[in-house]
Amino acid sequence: MKIKDKLILWSRLKSPWLLHFNSGACNGCDIEVVDALTPRYDLERFGVVLKSTPRHADILVISGPVTRQQVKRLKRIYDQMPAPKFVMAVGACACSGGVFDGCYSVVSGVDKVLPVSIYIPGCPARPEAILDGAVKLLGALEASSK
Repeated sequence: MKIKDKLILWSRLKSPWLLHFNSGACNGCDIEVVDALTPRYDLERFGVVLKSTPRHADILVISGPVTRQQVKRLKRIYDQMPAPKFVMAVGACACSGGVFDGCYSVVSGVDKVLPVSIYIPGCPARPEAILDGAVKLLGALEASSK
Protein backbone atom coordinates (compact mmCIF):
# COMPACT_ATOMS: atom_id res chain seq x y z
CA MET A 1 0.00 0.00 0.00
CA LYS A 2 1.38 3.39 -0.99
CA ILE A 3 1.97 6.14 1.55
CA LYS A 4 -0.76 8.24 -0.07
CA ASP A 5 -3.26 5.40 0.29
CA LYS A 6 -2.22 4.85 3.91
CA LEU A 7 -2.73 8.53 4.67
CA ILE A 8 -6.18 8.53 3.08
CA LEU A 9 -7.16 5.40 5.01
CA TRP A 10 -5.85 6.87 8.26
CA SER A 11 -7.85 10.07 7.73
CA ARG A 12 -11.02 8.09 6.99
CA LEU A 13 -10.57 5.99 10.11
CA LYS A 14 -9.90 9.00 12.33
CA SER A 15 -12.66 11.24 11.01
CA PRO A 16 -15.64 9.42 9.49
CA TRP A 17 -18.40 11.81 8.52
CA LEU A 18 -22.06 10.85 8.83
CA LEU A 19 -25.00 11.81 6.69
CA HIS A 20 -28.31 11.15 8.42
CA PHE A 21 -31.29 10.31 6.20
CA ASN A 22 -34.77 10.01 7.69
CA SER A 23 -36.88 7.97 5.31
CA GLY A 24 -40.14 8.49 7.15
CA ALA A 25 -39.40 7.43 10.71
CA CYS A 26 -41.41 8.36 13.78
CA ASN A 27 -38.40 10.45 14.93
CA GLY A 28 -37.55 8.06 17.78
CA CYS A 29 -34.38 6.85 16.08
CA ASP A 30 -33.58 10.34 14.83
CA ILE A 31 -33.54 11.65 18.38
CA GLU A 32 -31.29 8.76 19.44
CA VAL A 33 -28.83 9.42 16.58
CA VAL A 34 -28.58 13.06 17.60
CA ASP A 35 -28.32 11.98 21.25
CA ALA A 36 -25.30 9.81 20.37
CA LEU A 37 -23.58 12.97 19.12
CA THR A 38 -24.16 14.92 22.35
CA PRO A 39 -21.44 15.24 25.01
CA ARG A 40 -23.08 12.53 27.15
CA TYR A 41 -22.24 9.77 24.65
CA ASP A 42 -19.68 11.79 22.68
CA LEU A 43 -19.47 9.99 19.35
CA GLU A 44 -17.24 12.86 18.25
CA ARG A 45 -14.36 11.48 20.34
CA PHE A 46 -13.92 8.97 17.52
CA GLY A 47 -13.81 11.82 15.02
CA VAL A 48 -17.38 11.26 13.85
CA VAL A 49 -19.02 14.44 12.56
CA LEU A 50 -22.54 14.91 11.23
CA LYS A 51 -22.49 16.46 7.74
CA SER A 52 -25.28 17.80 5.58
CA THR A 53 -24.02 16.83 2.12
CA PRO A 54 -23.46 13.37 0.64
CA ARG A 55 -20.35 14.53 -1.19
CA HIS A 56 -18.48 14.80 2.11
CA ALA A 57 -20.00 11.82 3.94
CA ASP A 58 -18.43 8.42 4.51
CA ILE A 59 -21.30 6.74 6.34
CA LEU A 60 -24.98 7.03 5.40
CA VAL A 61 -27.13 6.61 8.52
CA ILE A 62 -30.69 5.67 7.60
CA SER A 63 -33.61 5.60 10.00
CA GLY A 64 -37.19 4.71 9.24
CA PRO A 65 -38.82 2.38 6.74
CA VAL A 66 -37.86 2.89 3.13
CA THR A 67 -40.94 3.97 1.20
CA ARG A 68 -41.39 3.64 -2.54
CA GLN A 69 -41.16 7.43 -2.88
CA GLN A 70 -37.75 7.45 -1.17
CA VAL A 71 -36.03 4.70 -3.20
CA LYS A 72 -34.85 6.87 -6.09
CA ARG A 73 -33.76 9.67 -3.74
CA LEU A 74 -31.89 7.24 -1.50
CA LYS A 75 -30.01 5.69 -4.43
CA ARG A 76 -29.08 9.15 -5.74
CA ILE A 77 -27.68 10.17 -2.35
CA TYR A 78 -25.73 6.90 -2.10
CA ASP A 79 -24.28 7.39 -5.58
CA GLN A 80 -23.12 10.91 -4.69
CA MET A 81 -21.03 9.64 -1.76
CA PRO A 82 -17.31 9.08 -2.37
CA ALA A 83 -15.94 5.54 -2.13
CA PRO A 84 -15.45 3.74 0.17
CA LYS A 85 -18.92 4.35 1.52
CA PHE A 86 -20.90 2.58 4.20
CA VAL A 87 -24.56 2.31 5.15
CA MET A 88 -25.78 2.05 8.73
CA ALA A 89 -29.41 0.97 9.22
CA VAL A 90 -30.62 2.36 12.56
CA GLY A 91 -33.78 1.01 14.18
CA ALA A 92 -36.17 -1.81 13.49
CA CYS A 93 -37.85 0.06 10.65
CA ALA A 94 -34.62 0.58 8.72
CA CYS A 95 -33.43 -2.96 9.38
CA SER A 96 -36.58 -4.83 8.38
CA GLY A 97 -39.46 -2.42 7.83
CA GLY A 98 -40.55 -2.76 11.46
CA VAL A 99 -44.24 -2.29 12.11
CA PHE A 100 -44.62 -0.91 8.58
CA ASP A 101 -43.41 -4.10 6.89
CA GLY A 102 -46.06 -5.34 4.49
CA CYS A 103 -47.60 -1.92 3.88
CA TYR A 104 -48.28 -1.10 0.23
CA SER A 105 -45.96 1.92 0.26
CA VAL A 106 -43.01 0.38 2.16
CA VAL A 107 -40.13 -1.51 0.54
CA SER A 108 -39.24 -3.30 3.79
CA GLY A 109 -35.68 -2.68 5.03
CA VAL A 110 -32.84 -0.62 3.60
CA ASP A 111 -31.04 -3.76 2.38
CA LYS A 112 -33.65 -4.10 -0.38
CA VAL A 113 -32.32 -0.86 -1.89
CA LEU A 114 -28.68 -0.40 -0.76
CA PRO A 115 -25.91 -2.65 0.56
CA VAL A 116 -26.00 -2.29 4.35
CA SER A 117 -22.70 -2.42 6.23
CA ILE A 118 -24.10 -2.60 9.76
CA TYR A 119 -27.52 -3.03 11.36
CA ILE A 120 -28.43 -1.32 14.65
CA PRO A 121 -31.68 -2.95 15.84
CA GLY A 122 -34.09 -1.50 18.36
CA CYS A 123 -37.24 0.55 18.53
CA PRO A 124 -35.80 3.08 19.00
CA ALA A 125 -32.15 2.11 18.82
CA ARG A 126 -30.28 3.23 21.93
CA PRO A 127 -27.40 5.72 21.63
CA GLU A 128 -25.09 3.12 23.18
CA ALA A 129 -25.95 0.70 20.36
CA ILE A 130 -25.36 3.40 17.73
CA LEU A 131 -22.01 4.21 19.33
CA ASP A 132 -21.07 0.51 19.44
CA GLY A 133 -22.10 0.03 15.81
CA ALA A 134 -20.04 2.99 14.63
CA VAL A 135 -16.97 1.74 16.50
CA LYS A 136 -17.40 -1.78 15.07
CA LEU A 137 -17.79 -0.34 11.58
CA LEU A 138 -14.52 1.57 11.99
CA GLY A 139 -12.85 -1.57 13.33
CA ALA A 140 -14.06 -3.59 10.34
CA LEU A 141 -12.74 -0.92 7.98
CA GLU A 142 -9.36 -0.97 9.69
CA ALA A 143 -9.18 -4.78 9.66
CA SER A 144 -10.13 -4.99 5.98
CA SER A 145 -7.35 -2.58 5.05
CA LYS A 146 -4.61 -4.75 6.50
